Amino acid sequence: MLGEILNVLVELWQTTGFANITSGNLIMIAVACFFLYLAIAKGYEPLLLLPIAFGMLLVNIPLGGIMNPPTDRFAGGLMYYLYQGVKLGIYPPLIFLGVGAMTDFGPLIANPKTFLLGAAAQFGIFGTLIGALMLNFTLQEAASISIIGGADGPTAIFLAARLAPRLLGPIAVAAYSYMALVPVIQPPIMRLLTTAKERQTVMKQLRQVSQKEKILFPIIVTILVSMLLPPATPLVGMLMLGNLLRESGVVVRLSDTAQNTLMNIVVIFLGTTVGATSSAEYFLRPETLMIIALGLAAFAIGTASGVLLGKLMYVLTGGEINPLIGSAGVSAVPMAARVSHSEGRRANPNNYLLMHAMGPNVAGVIGSAVAAGVLLSMFG
Repeated sequence: MLGEILNVLVELWQTTGFANITSGNLIMIAVACFFLYLAIAKGYEPLLLLPIAFGMLLVNIPLGGIMNPPTDRFAGGLMYYLYQGVKLGIYPPLIFLGVGAMTDFGPLIANPKTFLLGAAAQFGIFGTLIGALMLNFTLQEAASISIIGGADGPTAIFLAARLAPRLLGPIAVAAYSYMALVPVIQPPIMRLLTTAKERQTVMKQLRQVSQKEKILFPIIVTILVSMLLPPATPLVGMLMLGNLLRESGVVVRLSDTAQNTLMNIVVIFLGTTVGATSSAEYFLRPETLMIIALGLAAFAIGTASGVLLGKLMYVLTGGEINPLIGSAGVSAVPMAARVSHSEGRRANPNNYLLMHAMGPNVAGVIGSAVAAGVLLSMFG
């Protein structure tokens, strides 16, 4: 009898995660806990980082099976089915819908010059494309990796799902991780490339933008961008639809749903499933480390390019443009604009750059979608 009980206990132990855990699982669980710490204790973009980290934690629990595909005997894991929204490119356009509904395009319309700052920040994308090719990634894989430089998780997922599905997991995790770590990565670059005098620049108040302008803007942008780059239509179209819901004033309920209920649901699904692609088996590979390094390089180059163009505009306008707003040209909305604002306040407590930085920030969202359209047109 005692022997049978011991056998049962041994069999029970063998079915636990403790008996089956690997060193890779332990490493990934530690990484997940570190991300949870950054999200909860440090407040680094918790809406993104917390679900990603928890999905990473869940998938590295041995025998949990949350990402298992269906078989003849089992239905498949929960995250496997939710992940189909990532693979099929459903979640990214819905995220853009919510972003459009939450974002005021007024600062960009009021100061169209900031379009250039949003465009400059995309240099990181095309510069990293060359670096990825030098590391022997294929053209499609290099294009998918390079989009991380736009600090735009949905666009990175949208592009990778079409060009390099094999690398979708590490690309998505890298893109969203860098989006969440904007307050850590950008400030040192901004301070290195600007002088104290430049950072102290106080910009003039923006003009008031009429409702008519705000209504026409998303319609015109949708037509022009979609006609020029049809592959960018799902992202640009949904972004502009969300903004039109906001600005039209006739569909308040739809606008509220897009920017709150729908957005929150999709962020939960997208974040946890992206994190759930980070199993130790697939994540702890040399190519994953290369993707993370290339993504960081792309993001740093994009930030630097925006700041450097901001410095040029500072000179050309006789000191009217604060170069710090150039860093907001990456499309991490609105975190990048907040970082520009906080750095401006750090240099000059009377400085208020938030609305000025929202111009290039919104331009960066459009720019990353356009860049994705260009890459899809070239390599898709």
